[in-house]
Amino acid sequence: NPRARLRVEIDGVDVGALVLELFASDAPRTCENFLRLCEGRDRSTRADSNAALDYVGSVFHRIIPGFMAQGGDFERGDGTGGESVFGPTFADESFSRRHDARGALAMANSGRHTNASQFYVTFAPAPRLDGKHVVFGRVTSGFHVLDALERVGS
Repeated sequence: NPRARLRVEIDGVDVGALVLELFASDAPRTCENFLRLCEGRDRSTRADSNAALDYVGSVFHRIIPGFMAQGGDFERGDGTGGESVFGPTFADESFSRRHDARGALAMANSGRHTNASQFYVTFAPAPRLDGKHVVFGRVTSGFHVLDALERVGS
């Protein structure tokens, strides 16, 4: 399985990296989208923009202790923006993976088949999200970074 790294800063201080294993066999397009956004090698497909599509400098705009940290809105930084490397959105893939542990990586969306760039990492199991959000990876190291995010909150 491919891996991705997300460096995290809190108040301008580098607290380390989340190392993420991606479940490419279960959610190949979701994983490709995430990896390409981590690498920043794509440009917007919107007619009114030629902005880079990447997570560099983006924020975790929603952090709920005991639940999750959500990020990936590189467009506005407040949860109202984002874009996939395939166009505005792309379809859900497999719901076979569950939100069954701390460190589950999943796509944030606004309903069925509305995945773009926003994602979240769980602080605890969240079974109520199963079947609604595609889990496509998990934290394999950097749990101290997850701890630091949870302590900060939104």
